[in-house]
Amino acid sequence: MKIICIGRNYAKHIEELANEKPENPVVFLKPDSAILPRKNPFFIPPFSNDVHYEVEVLVKINKVGKHIDAKFAHKYYDEVGLGIDFTARDVQAKCKEKGLPWEKAKAFDGSAVIGEFYPKENFEINDLNFQLYKNDEMVQDGNTTSMLWKVDELIAYVSQYFTLKKGDVIFTGTPAGVGKVSENDNLKGVIEGKEAFNIRVK
Repeated sequence: MKIICIGRNYAKHIEELANEKPENPVVFLKPDSAILPRKNPFFIPPFSNDVHYEVEVLVKINKVGKHIDAKFAHKYYDEVGLGIDFTARDVQAKCKEKGLPWEKAKAFDGSAVIGEFYPKENFEINDLNFQLYKNDEMVQDGNTTSMLWKVDELIAYVSQYFTLKKGDVIFTGTPAGVGKVSENDNLKGVIEGKEAFNIRVK
């Protein structure tokens, strides 16, 4: 399975990192080894002193598709979830300075938290509330109405370049409020009032 991630999909997050608003979705991949095993803590990697959390709505692809039209994209997923795209921000900054790929900063082992998935019909995908709590304090509060590109548009766009297969997961971008994690932090993700994940940082 593939983990396909979208960057810069919320305007306020673009502003907080002083990035340029892209003309098209920013796409990058994480390998399957990036998935944090269920019930495992997240270990801050030794090569970074500035790992950030980024909470994101996830969709799980349910059938093979290529060159998918946006109006048919809703047929290619029936589960929605929540996760974290952990980012070694200091490593990313060095990569960006040199115009290099981000994978060292974004795709390292354990960098993808994939929480519980729920039936799509339980939610209004284009008006979906989600939050991240760090040590019981809400640090990110998002709604998919603020996406620059909606979920179906993302599926259509990504499928121009990658054949989507059953089990692939798309991380749809993070809202404003990203920040550093520290040892012994607790991170809890909530989607429409449902707890999707709860992890400890080591």
